[in-house]
Amino acid sequence: MEYLIVIEPDFEAGGYVVSCPTLKGCVSQGKTEEEALENIEDAIKTYLQSIEDLKRLKKLRASL
Repeated sequence: MEYLIVIEPDFEAGGYVVSCPTLKGCVSQGKTEEEALENIEDAIKTYLQSIEDLKRLKKLRASL
């Protein structure tokens, strides 16, 4: 699945800040654009995995 991302230069700290508006709170950064893009890819994967983990936990609790 593809997600829209926004990448912006961080003028104060240097580097780039990148976010995925579709996934609230999913933000990362990097020293270069390439690093920021790699980091947001990891952040998106972690975000989606966390949602799946929460769903499984809720199902487990419901079955107890």
